[in-house]
Amino acid sequence: MKKRLEEELGIEKVSTNETELFRHSHDESAHAAVTPDIVCFPESTEDVTKILSVAKQFQAPVTAYGVGSGLEGQVIPVKKGISVNLERMNKIVDFSPKDMTVTVQPGMTRIQLNEEINRYGLQFPIDPGADATIGGMTATNASGTTAVRYGSMRDQVLDMEVVLADGRVIHTGTKAKKSSSGYNLTGLFTGSEGTLGIITEVTLKLHGIPEHIIAARCTFKTVEECAEAAYTVLANDIPIMRMELVDASSIKQVNEYGDYSFPVAHSLFFEFAGAKAAVEAQVVLVKELMEELGCEHWDIAERTEERNEIWKARHQMAYAFRHQKGKRFLGTDICVPISKLPELVHYARNLLEESGLHGGILGHVGDGNFHTLSLFDVDNQEDRERSERMTDKLVLKAIKVGGTCTGEHGVGLGKMKYQREEHGDAVEVMKSFKRLLDPDNMLNPGKIFN
Repeated sequence: MKKRLEEELGIEKVSTNETELFRHSHDESAHAAVTPDIVCFPESTEDVTKILSVAKQFQAPVTAYGVGSGLEGQVIPVKKGISVNLERMNKIVDFSPKDMTVTVQPGMTRIQLNEEINRYGLQFPIDPGADATIGGMTATNASGTTAVRYGSMRDQVLDMEVVLADGRVIHTGTKAKKSSSGYNLTGLFTGSEGTLGIITEVTLKLHGIPEHIIAARCTFKTVEECAEAAYTVLANDIPIMRMELVDASSIKQVNEYGDYSFPVAHSLFFEFAGAKAAVEAQVVLVKELMEELGCEHWDIAERTEERNEIWKARHQMAYAFRHQKGKRFLGTDICVPISKLPELVHYARNLLEESGLHGGILGHVGDGNFHTLSLFDVDNQEDRERSERMTDKLVLKAIKVGGTCTGEHGVGLGKMKYQREEHGDAVEVMKSFKRLLDPDNMLNPGKIFN
């Protein structure tokens, strides 16, 4: 198979180097690594079609790879085969500032994209924290801290070019901002995690850069009070840009990790953006609401450097837990109806305390999405099992109250066991799409469902 791929692509686009095989064996999750047999580096849609043609000839599994920043094992080639690294497909294909759209190849990262478009007064606002690729973010329907205003990737993608398992190249939509024509294939492929096709182009909506931005933070005595306060902001229809909950344990961890000096207490982080007068009025209103609810340590940051420091710390919180010698962690990214948020945060806090494990609670509470992180010793199977039991209880509770097992990380390997509980017989409908588009189960097998 290697010789055939080299003939089709060129030797420089095919590798069996041990370092490359290891790099493509894992992501940021705690799932076991599996090395692929071969890594390919396509540079065009044509290259991708050639890879799939050879894979079909040899009945080899194919797993797409971005930068490996995922948290649910989507890029782990559990059936080995070919890992397709799309990092060389990182160019802008078409950019129309007047239409506020851009078409990019899947290997371009979100920071690279914003560096290109910010000079035109435009931004791509989806921010999952890591500098993930646009293709990977689309494949997992990523979101992040700005989801309370802009939603997830599914709300930003207008069209995709996708190579199917049989080699057909299709477009899922158009560059129009809306359409009532045909089935919503764009929605289907966004979040499909490379199981239905390999994305080779993505057309995105862009947004204007706000005139004025202010960040703020405050603390409460309990994590439940933070959740109630977040609900109050939403109930008052305040157009917040970001609203993040971080418990005291996570604040303490990131202070030590990044040499910050945030008050070690359960906290809410805010960002307001828009016209200057409107933003200032929103800040005043939210401050009044928070003080009525008993907040402490209200502080605002208007200078860019101060705001960046707050969000840098927020994005480092998971890494502050994750990067400890001899430790791994299991995390959740449940999302529940806003009214259920305080109840679920309280439930999560109790589960974490009952488990006896070190961990934290943080998340994008503006849209009902939050995370728990629980650390365990890599050599302690009992600790890992306690972490898994806690995760199972929290996820099943979220599904029971009308929520989902994953608000942004995707299913991958870790959430497969919850699919039947969440979707019921709809799982069979999903499987029917998979059988139709990938009858040989060649594309990222072993993900989303068995």
